[in-house]
Amino acid sequence: MTQTPTAHTPAQGEARAQFTVPAQHLMVTVLGSGDSLLRVIETAFPAADIHVRGNEIRVVGGPREVAMIQRLFDEMMLVLRTGQPMTEDAVERSIAMLRVSENGTGDGPETPAEVLTQNILSSRGRTIRPKTLNQKRYVDAIDKHTIVFGIGPAGTGKTYLAMAKAVQALQSKQVNRIILTRPAVEAGERLGFLPGTLYEKIDPYLRPLYDALHDMLDPDSIPKLMASGTIEVAPLAYMRGRTLNDAFIILDEAQNTSAEQMKMFLTRLGFDSKVVVTGDVTQVDLPSGTKSGLRQVQDILEGLDDVHFSRLTSHDVVRHKLVGRIVDAYEKYDNENGTENGTHKGRNKRK
Repeated sequence: MTQTPTAHTPAQGEARAQFTVPAQHLMVTVLGSGDSLLRVIETAFPAADIHVRGNEIRVVGGPREVAMIQRLFDEMMLVLRTGQPMTEDAVERSIAMLRVSENGTGDGPETPAEVLTQNILSSRGRTIRPKTLNQKRYVDAIDKHTIVFGIGPAGTGKTYLAMAKAVQALQSKQVNRIILTRPAVEAGERLGFLPGTLYEKIDPYLRPLYDALHDMLDPDSIPKLMASGTIEVAPLAYMRGRTLNDAFIILDEAQNTSAEQMKMFLTRLGFDSKVVVTGDVTQVDLPSGTKSGLRQVQDILEGLDDVHFSRLTSHDVVRHKLVGRIVDAYEKYDNENGTENGTHKGRNKRK
């Protein structure tokens, strides 16, 4: 983007838009430090001619691009009005959402501003919120359904957002406790070869759940909550034979459950409880010949009342941008070579 006094006169077939940034918003919040946000927009719309003078923004270009850029700035202003800053990542995701909507491939009325300003949990000076449309729909599904499956690749926020909803439910007294579980090591939970006590064997495989808790709660309060049973973090095998009432229950890494374990877990559901199951079906660590319970359950429970499947993709990855590209590269390789996660289907070795 160039900041100059005037834009060129529209040629035949081109359109022009002009809009004013309200005086209460500093232009740096719209343009970004060193025009960083504007460079993102310029890169996304290379054929458009965008100029800034004072608090006036003018755009000249193809009618579709001009309309989308104008809508983008409108959405940015709605976000800024809430007091939330715009980032380069937020601008890129807003553009992606607008393009999906403009291409007619979207299936809902949500706008970028609605997605980016939905607060889930505020903790220790920061707010946890969805960053993509699919993440917002995942969070909304947790509010609406008793059992929700969050299925998608690494880095899509499946577990983190579920944890935030669990803490929110606990703080608002919708539930009396949080139960976090995952298969230890693999579905068979063979821990005997590891050194140390049972706790020392199990702890490394539950550590990601502890780390998320520390992001969302005062670290000093967590030992007290765990000692009182308000928060329980345990391997999946510890769920057997129990009925879990008045709880928010999260099963993480569910792709590493067997079909029998998945059934066992789901039938632990008690009254006034909510269950979220998260996993990545492309990263199954089960022994060859053992079917993933997360893969099978989709065939069994899809369409069942009060059960919802939220599917996230590489476009919902909120880690380093390269993570999304890696996920896509593996999917492309598998499609071209008839493999799953780089391994021939039905074999337990690499090609």
